[in-house]
Amino acid sequence: MALPAQNPGVEQQRVIVPNKHGEKLVGILHESGTREIVVLCHGFRSSKEANAIVNIAAALENAGISSFRFDFAGNGESDGSFQYGYYWREADDLHAITQHFHESNRVVTATVGHSKGGGVVLLYASKYHDVKTVVNLSGCYDLKIGIEERLGKDYMERIRKEGFIDVKRSGSFEYRVTQESLMDRLNTNMHEACLQIDKECRVLTVHGSSDTVIPVEDAFEFAKIIPNHRLHIIEGADHSYTNHQDELASVVVNFIKETLHQDRASAS
Repeated sequence: MALPAQNPGVEQQRVIVPNKHGEKLVGILHESGTREIVVLCHGFRSSKEANAIVNIAAALENAGISSFRFDFAGNGESDGSFQYGYYWREADDLHAITQHFHESNRVVTATVGHSKGGGVVLLYASKYHDVKTVVNLSGCYDLKIGIEERLGKDYMERIRKEGFIDVKRSGSFEYRVTQESLMDRLNTNMHEACLQIDKECRVLTVHGSSDTVIPVEDAFEFAKIIPNHRLHIIEGADHSYTNHQDELASVVVNFIKETLHQDRASAS
């Protein structure tokens, strides 16, 4: 099913790809006619419709580059139940997407992820080594940090007793954290994973200096350990880049255009 295009010559198509668990992952392909494609990954409790993701897809359209934004399992329109952790499982969802395009004779030239999605694209790069340009937007370096603020001081004791914690905001239910998904998050080591990223893999980390969700210090930690790394701090930007969407899209698209040019030059 094709949706109205934002630009003439760019077609938007709804594409469904099964993951390895048989769940349908739903995404939107922004088809600009390039063999290369950029895959865009949303963050925690978000979707392919997040402002930053949609705006980067539009900026890539304007640059004549195809992109695909999709919902991880348990989010948005995709099958499955929402899970708190499951970073590696989302990396496998991303692998299902890259394999789908590879089988269609396309080249996934870059992956871009925001927040939790930033962690996922880095984990993917550490495991699969088949995408040579990675953009981490506001990803979290230490996944043990921030849990207490979200779940409360005695979260380990409570989850061991009950098997789950229901997170509420203003008294209304938001989501359930199971013991399994919490342990999955606690056992995901971003530092160890980033050490496995190839030095040929070009990584850009972008972070807002005024991020109160994931501190900007995390970006500097990634910069220390990822071998082929560029760091861009957007002054005054919050976690969602609320007032800095244009600058974010420009930084991301310029990096992708630069790496795409390098790849095309080396291929010829």
